[in-house]
Amino acid sequence: ILELAVRNARLALDQEKLRSERRRQGRVEALEGLQRALDLDVPPIRIECFDISNLGGTHTVASMVVFEGGAPKKSDYRRFKVFSEGNGNGSGPDDFAAMEEVLGRRMSRWQQQRDVSPHDKEYDPSFAALPNLIVIDGGKGQLSAGLRALQGFRERGVVVVSLAKRIEEVFIPGREAPLRLAHETPELQLLQRVRDEAHRFAITHHRVRRDRAMTASILDGLPGVGPARKRALLQHFGSPDAILGATREELESVPGVPGKLARELYRELHKTGV
Repeated sequence: ILELAVRNARLALDQEKLRSERRRQGRVEALEGLQRALDLDVPPIRIECFDISNLGGTHTVASMVVFEGGAPKKSDYRRFKVFSEGNGNGSGPDDFAAMEEVLGRRMSRWQQQRDVSPHDKEYDPSFAALPNLIVIDGGKGQLSAGLRALQGFRERGVVVVSLAKRIEEVFIPGREAPLRLAHETPELQLLQRVRDEAHRFAITHHRVRRDRAMTASILDGLPGVGPARKRALLQHFGSPDAILGATREELESVPGVPGKLARELYRELHKTGV
C-alpha cells in the first residue's frame, strides 16, 4: 500500500510539472507572438493595461493591471480616482480626458520614483517599473489621448497600443488601419485577458465608490446616524439597496443601532420615499 501511495504521489507530481510547463510554454508563445505582431524589439515581458469606468456617468475611476511573463502580477495592480471634468456639452464625462489624465499620472509617478531608493518607504515597485507595452482599452480616440500623456515613455522604447472590443482591433501609432490578429491565437488571447482583467478591476472599484456614495446620500441627515452607524449598517446589510429593503426587525438587529433608533430610521426612510 505504501509503495502504491508513493507511486501515485510521484505520478501526480509529474502531471502537475507537465501542466506547469505547458502553461509556461503557452505564455512564452503568446509573448513571442505579440513581439512579432507588433514588431517589438523584445518580447513584452511587462504589460500594463488601463481602463476607464464611469457606469451611469458618475464616480469615474480607472484601473491599471500588470502582466509579467504573460501572467497577472496582482501586487502591482493600481486604481485611480479620476478628477477630469466632463467635455462641457452636458453629455457627461470625457473618457478621452480621463484616459489622458490617468496615463499622465502614471508617467509622473514613474518620474518621481526614479530617484527613490528601493529601500525607501516611499518606493512603489509598480510605478517604478518601466513597461515594455502599454495597452489602452478603447479605439483611436483613447490611443491619441494616451500618446499625448506618454511621450516620455515612448522616448524610452515603451510601445503604446489600444484594443477596441467590438471586433478586437489593435490600433498602433503611425498605422492608419488597425491590426486584426487571428482569432484563437495565443497573442490575441493574451491581449484579451489583459484587457478583460483591467475592465474587471475598474468595475469592481467603481461599484465600491458608487455604493459608498449611495449610502452617504441615503443616510445623510437622518437623525442619530453618524459615520460609525453608517459603517455598521453597510457592514451588516452589504449594500445601500439592502438597507432600503430591510424590515424594521432587521434594522433592530444591527449591532450598535439601538432599537428605538432603528424604528425611527425605518419610519424616516419610508416617510421620505428614498
